[in-house]
Parts: sequence; C-alpha cells; structure tokens
Amino acid sequence: MPSPLIELRVAAFSDLAVRTLHDLLRLRIDVFVVEQECAYPELDGRDVEPDTRHLWLEHDGLPVAYLRILTDPDGVARIGRVVVAPAARGAGHAGRLLAEALALVGHRRCVLNAQSHLVDFYARYGFVVDGEEYLEDGIPHRPMRREPVTG
Repeated sequence: MPSPLIELRVAAFSDLAVRTLHDLLRLRIDVFVVEQECAYPELDGRDVEPDTRHLWLEHDGLPVAYLRILTDPDGVARIGRVVVAPAARGAGHAGRLLAEALALVGHRRCVLNAQSHLVDFYARYGFVVDGEEYLEDGIPHRPMRREPVTG
C-alpha cells in the first residue's frame, strides 16, 4: 500500500491562511504546552516578523510537523518550534523539515536551542553544541550552532 502524500509548505506569516495558522498553533500548543507540560508564552511575537518563515508538512490538509526560521538581529538564522504530531513521529518528518530549512538558510550561520536528548539528531545536520546545558520549562536544553557552509 503506498504511503499517504505528505506535502511540504513554506510561508511568511502574511501568507498564512487563518485556518492554517490556527492548525499550526494548535499543533505547537498541543505538544509544547499540553504534552510537555510547559506553561510559557507560545505566542512570542516572532511568528509575525517579516523575515520569519514557517515550514510544515501537511497530510489531508492538517499539519503533522512544523518548524520556523527566524532572523536574529545580527542576521543569524534561528530554527525553533520544531514539532511533530504524536501520531506522525518516527517517519522522518523532523529531518525532512530540517533539511528544507537548512536549504532556505543557505550559507548563513544558523543556531537553535535543542532539547538535550535531541543533540545527536541535530548533529547529523551539522550542528555542534555551543554552550552549557540549561533548563527551560523544566526540560534540559543545549544551545547549538551550524557554521556557514562554504564551497
């Protein structure tokens, strides 16, 4: 039996349909706030920045995985809010999104704050640990960076 088609989507905030925005935020809140029990300001104002890009994988009109690319004030790309719906985990969706995000980032330096248990996952995409472990909402994290790819 063929696998269902999972479509990649990329958009700026201003290009998101209202229903899509709702579904993306619901996925983020369902996983980060509810599943991981992190009470934090999910809506941090950065989703609406003109340079922010929202990437998601969609199946039957619903997002199954998501991440966003921000541009920090110094021009460095920042990947964040990497999330996969519980029912879609283990199918390589986070890796597919990360590879696409890095293609969009191009030759810029890129940083992220990884949950510590995911450091090896991000290392497969060229990220290295760039600081001490810290707790964020009770979950251990490590800052990571990926230097510009040249050549």
